[in-house]
Amino acid sequence: MAEHNQVTPGVATVADQRIPTVIADDVHLIYRVYGAGTPGSGSPVAALKRIVTRTNAPNIREVHAVKGVSFTAYRGEAIGLIGSNGSGKSTLLRAIAGLMPVSRGAIYTQGQPSLLGVNAALLNDLSGERNVALGCLAMGMTPAQVRRLTPQIIEFSGINERGDFGSLPMRTYSSGMSARLRFSIAAAKKHDVLLIDEALATGDARFRRRSEDRVRELRAEAGTVFLVSHAIGTIRDTCERSIWLESGVIRMDGPTDQVVAAYNEFMKK
Repeated sequence: MAEHNQVTPGVATVADQRIPTVIADDVHLIYRVYGAGTPGSGSPVAALKRIVTRTNAPNIREVHAVKGVSFTAYRGEAIGLIGSNGSGKSTLLRAIAGLMPVSRGAIYTQGQPSLLGVNAALLNDLSGERNVALGCLAMGMTPAQVRRLTPQIIEFSGINERGDFGSLPMRTYSSGMSARLRFSIAAAKKHDVLLIDEALATGDARFRRRSEDRVRELRAEAGTVFLVSHAIGTIRDTCERSIWLESGVIRMDGPTDQVVAAYNEFMKK
């Protein structure tokens, strides 16, 4: 991707240093809900029956989750995505990550965005340490890097603060411990674009401070971070820019303090 600006030769501008990492151009995201309003019609048995009988699913409902969203994110930015439940924040993150097709418009990204959510898959029958190793290998690290970083990741996550949980199966972890480990694995690597969906809402105050510090480090390492969180304090402490989505439409995009103030006024109504 490239920006084309008319500038005077030999004169440096701020725009010269702003490298776009994500461009959303009039993005519309529509998904279908099958069997809406009909009990049992969305079950696997009902789906198999429709395949055998070659009948269409009843009551197919289209949900227009994101409507004409456009923005440009730049290298070194941390951008908060705020909005009420069902406003399209998580759906937009999935589309940026390439996990959901764009219905209309386009999304352009530099590198491969990495989506970190509280539902990111880890293997419950394997230990935390083994999950760290597999996660790091999946992100392209060498075995030597994995051996060096595993103790640091375990320490950062804090899962061993109340016992040797790193050697225990993931199924013995609380939801908060699992979420902290997921974040710690993902944050161990430099990312062109890191998408975080509610992962910083878990854990105690110490872990949240460590997480927020790590997000700042990722930005300093020339990455771009998108953060979805209902914890407005976390958005305010971590992101200098915020995008407010409401009913799938951008209501405001600008400095976090201004966007959060407008959002809070809206929520009071």
